[in-house]
Amino acid sequence: MKRAIIGALFGVLATSCVSVPSDAARAPNTANGAWITTWAAAPLAPTPPSGPFPASPSFKDQTIRQIVHLSAGGTRLRLRISNEYGTKALNVGAATLGIAAADGSVESGTQRTVTFGGQPGASIAKGAPLFSDPIDLPTNALANISISLYFPQDTGPCTCHQTAMQEGYVSAQGNFTTAPFTPAQKIQSRAFLSAVEVETRGGRTVVVLGDSISDGIGSTPNMNRRWPDLLAARLSKERTPWGVANLGISGNRILEDGAGQSALARFDRDVLSMAGVTHLIIFEGVNDLGVSYGRFEGAAARFRPPDTGAKASSENMIAAYRQLIARAHGHGIKVLGATIAPYGGAMYYSPEGEAQRQAINQWIRTSKEFDGVLDFDAAFRDLADPTKMAEGKHAGDHLHGSDAGYEAVAQSIDLKLFK
Repeated sequence: MKRAIIGALFGVLATSCVSVPSDAARAPNTANGAWITTWAAAPLAPTPPSGPFPASPSFKDQTIRQIVHLSAGGTRLRLRISNEYGTKALNVGAATLGIAAADGSVESGTQRTVTFGGQPGASIAKGAPLFSDPIDLPTNALANISISLYFPQDTGPCTCHQTAMQEGYVSAQGNFTTAPFTPAQKIQSRAFLSAVEVETRGGRTVVVLGDSISDGIGSTPNMNRRWPDLLAARLSKERTPWGVANLGISGNRILEDGAGQSALARFDRDVLSMAGVTHLIIFEGVNDLGVSYGRFEGAAARFRPPDTGAKASSENMIAAYRQLIARAHGHGIKVLGATIAPYGGAMYYSPEGEAQRQAINQWIRTSKEFDGVLDFDAAFRDLADPTKMAEGKHAGDHLHGSDAGYEAVAQSIDLKLFK
């Protein structure tokens, strides 16, 4: 957890209208409906060892079991497994999934074998993702799914999402995809698994393009209290099946690479390639401001990122938001813009960055260039000191939300924006 919180240090969605094309789900129709994304985690490149933190792990002759919390339910499932940062082929020896019981075991009668082109295993080319065959397993909205992947050969450094806020389980040597095992290791990352799709009638997906506040840093692990999970719970009561695909990356920025590729660079993969996406929430910017204007004094100096010389001015940031809006609108996706949350008291806060935040938020609220505005600044802020998150709504670092803060954010969203 310490690694997740420190590594996500640089982590951070009210209503105007613009006409865009139809928001019907863009995934191809099948006899049972259409595929939509019900869960996602953005893949990240492996990292070398850094100070007390080890390098990204490799696995060999081991089974990895991961629990994912679906948003929408459906009649069938399929998995997207990522080798997008691998330097060699990734061999999957076997895979299973089933509905997870409260204790993490698979509910009786729900375990299914996952196949790839009709085969029990697959070789995934370096730099590529791979979809499984459809899996016949009806699921309800907000179900938890247990997914087991067996890797017989050395995987090389993992294409992982580094902040899961959910324990994963790694076996000792052997294929345990169809059997329980005592974990030889527990991990707090998403290993090779980057999306789950469901087949459903009339379903749609909203993608969250964000940073550590969307990734869930500060929420209670294993409890699905990230604000996108809480939004999914609200949307699950609507007649339309809604998938919520959380593509937050802790430390991510809009303009520059660093913790993952920039939002501008990863947009096609992490937004446009998601099945069924009709709506996009953009909730990024605090890391751009913190890195550009933060003073990193005292002990914080060791966290200072390399200076690229490019300042995240309000002008540069607004130009970037406009690019993301244009790219989404070109694919018939409605875009909801989120105001940048307050971060006074955080390690990289500065008055200069605050001035830029206020200018950007004013533009988000008043420009009418987004299809809707989510005022997360208002949901988080301390009324007595609007530069800061309210006490109780942050996780103690004045940057990331607490469970209560994320609940306030989810409740602040007007669901009419998804009609």
